Amino acid sequence: MKHLNSIFMLILLIFFGGIMTAQEEKKDEKTKELTVSAEVRARTEYVHGIKSPVPEFLIQDNYKTTPSLFTSQRTSLNFDYKADRVKFGAQFRDVRNWGDDKQLTANEASSLSVHQAWAEVFFTKEISLKAGRMELSYDDQRILGAVNWTQQARSHDLALFKYEGALKVHLGIAYHGGPFAGADAYKAMQFLWINGKEGDFGYSLLALNNGKTENGIWADFTDPLAPIFTGVTESNAYSQIAGGRFTYKVGALSLALNAYYQAGKKAANWVDPKSLPSGVTAADFNLAEKAGQGQKISAYNFALDAMYKVSDNFKAGLGFEMLSGNDLTDGNRTDENAFAPLYGTNHKFNGWMDYFYVGNHGSSVGLQDINLKIIYNNGPFFVKLIPHYFMPAGKGTYIDMDGNQQNLGALGTEIDVWAGYHIVPKVASIQIGYSQMLATESMYGLKGVGISTDNGTGTNNWAWIMLDLKPKFLFKK
Repeated sequence: MKHLNSIFMLILLIFFGGIMTAQEEKKDEKTKELTVSAEVRARTEYVHGIKSPVPEFLIQDNYKTTPSLFTSQRTSLNFDYKADRVKFGAQFRDVRNWGDDKQLTANEASSLSVHQAWAEVFFTKEISLKAGRMELSYDDQRILGAVNWTQQARSHDLALFKYEGALKVHLGIAYHGGPFAGADAYKAMQFLWINGKEGDFGYSLLALNNGKTENGIWADFTDPLAPIFTGVTESNAYSQIAGGRFTYKVGALSLALNAYYQAGKKAANWVDPKSLPSGVTAADFNLAEKAGQGQKISAYNFALDAMYKVSDNFKAGLGFEMLSGNDLTDGNRTDENAFAPLYGTNHKFNGWMDYFYVGNHGSSVGLQDINLKIIYNNGPFFVKLIPHYFMPAGKGTYIDMDGNQQNLGALGTEIDVWAGYHIVPKVASIQIGYSQMLATESMYGLKGVGISTDNGTGTNNWAWIMLDLKPKFLFKK
């Protein structure tokens, strides 16, 4: 409660500070703006086979797998302030599942958080520095995205140098060190983004350096049967992504190309060889002998999308994406060839049932995704239909129900439908969605769940309905 009281006091200070700012406008000709807005987003989901198929052997043996039905809610309070050469943003967010907390409780779970809190100062009209906790959302969000579908979304702690003239250049620098280091996805990260447009041709170039923590370990073999490992030092393993997104529009046809290459080293914990007794090696514990000995990364991502505007209300498109993968049949493989999209909005790509790259499918066989997009938008109403056909990009095997080893083939087809109606434009909407995964035996084998010779009897689907309300409480200028 003490933590909550502090946050609410801060909210009151910002609120009354904004009112005072508005009153001062009569004395100051410079423009000042304060916007206070909110969001309440409640989503009910029916889940049966999301991220991984329902094991077929349970169905084969007449066991029931109970689908999940739950409601999650995001509640946000947002403050945005603009002055002559200063901007400020803060976003307080509460995320919870309905029923997580008792109705009569003295101390609720710590679900309230500061999702964003940043300040930006302008040295000139084009040059600024933004620092604090913020969302990063670039291009189609393949590498850096806000992951807005999740109720919590993603934000970063960093400094962002910006130049925005005819050409846009952003340089982001993050380092999480010292006694306040936390369990972040990265220890250090830097990126350079360049965006420009020449007529109907647009381009964005991105270079990102990602440093992940490696732990040096000391082994204590006082008891040979129960060695003790203690962390003694910390280092970083760096990987890099370089590439870009290129767009071109000719008449009613829009084309987009993504091309990224990933290099560097995977993070790998290591043990000091001096702490190991004779005859014992680091490999015995699946550890390296020193920092920087993780697998060499050599991976790529390629995507091509074409969208044709049939009419003012109807668009159709075709897309293909490949994310390179490992050859899991090669027992002597030393390199990491599986592309990792790092901090992108991965739910947006490769099917909304999240079978790939949403907390899963890392260091695996990669993916080839052929997809069709059909979009209808008529004023407040919209509907999207996106079927996907999935294949592995690398090689792998699995053991079928007869005990035979099989090579991975086509993984399956997913059909996604999303429809919505804007009850009040830009303020209130209701949305629904349904997804069906038609998984092959290879998908069951890849995911490591039970399969049967009578494949296809299981149903893997996901349905949801969401109410999204975004009121704007106060606007002063």
